[in-house]
Amino acid sequence: MRTRTILAGLAGASLLLTACSQGDATGDDASTGAAGPAPAATDEGEVASPAADAPAPFDQEGLEIAIVQQSGQGDYFQQYLNGTRQQVEALGAELSVYDAQGDNATQASQLDQAIASQPDGIIVRHGFPDTLCPGVNQAIEAGIPVIIYDVEIQQCAPDAVQTQQSDAEMAGLVLEKMVEDIGSDQNVGYVNVLGIAPLDRRHAVWEEYKADNGWNELFFTGTFTNSTATDTAPLVDNALKANPDVAAIYAPYDELTKGTLSAMEQNADLGEVLVYGADISTADIELMTADGSPWVATGATDPNAIGAAVVRTLALHMAGELEEMKVEFPPILITQDFLRENEVRNMEDLRAAEPALNISDVSSADWIPSVTF
Repeated sequence: MRTRTILAGLAGASLLLTACSQGDATGDDASTGAAGPAPAATDEGEVASPAADAPAPFDQEGLEIAIVQQSGQGDYFQQYLNGTRQQVEALGAELSVYDAQGDNATQASQLDQAIASQPDGIIVRHGFPDTLCPGVNQAIEAGIPVIIYDVEIQQCAPDAVQTQQSDAEMAGLVLEKMVEDIGSDQNVGYVNVLGIAPLDRRHAVWEEYKADNGWNELFFTGTFTNSTATDTAPLVDNALKANPDVAAIYAPYDELTKGTLSAMEQNADLGEVLVYGADISTADIELMTADGSPWVATGATDPNAIGAAVVRTLALHMAGELEEMKVEFPPILITQDFLRENEVRNMEDLRAAEPALNISDVSSADWIPSVTF
């Protein structure tokens, strides 16, 4: 029953990802005329009416905002883009989407294309500082406001505004639960990829918890590609076959978590192994609540709400009202027990059960029509 149920959930998640990424991802986005994938069919937010008149430049029509993303594949990124689109539309602007599909050189080239199109603002989402800093600095020098999401870029682009989830807090919430569940002096597995800003921040917390609790890390594996879950699964499968005696696995990105679950299904003779992840989506909820699922806790924000909040941060920056150079968005702990006890089956249920996921008051102003999910 355990194998059949979780495999069905993984298959459903795979179908969802496939459905979300249909179309020519390197061609034109039909809704914007810019390079990028077709928008996903995801949650609709509610738009609050502004209480004040918008300042310049939002007192005029025809504003254009570009988002240059390292990859649009995966539940988190699809939801993030959904929130981005809806908040941009609520502000009366148009969104151009550039999706590098995991290719760093392409992302740098697409950032150049975005700058050449002379948008009113740019969001750069994920990627690497060495790849992005020249273009980010060029945009700022050209007078284009730039907001960065989840790239540690301020050392080489000090005038760029950086936004991110509170990744250290997210990791701490989950790892504290892991300590509670398995205790100290245990064999553990670790599935992560270094060199990516949010995963590096979570890694630092992992190292602290591993040392403080005497955990013996039997394996450290994982990969980040445009098909992270699929490509990570065989790596974890090999690691588990060589090191089956683990009490728990930490995989701090939901595509890595999915790859871990898939690998565990290929190792049916494993004893009880608990899995701790990050991020949340309807597909993730289905996997966590499936009969016999080992995924017992995740640290998360609502990526729809994050995408919208980053747009609001850009809007404040464009209007000259942003007073800080770094904005963080708070996560919460979501457990398997909580989801089951509250009969949470999708993101709509989860938002109703956990109002803290709604961050529509973050990076907002009385003139901004905030989108609430």
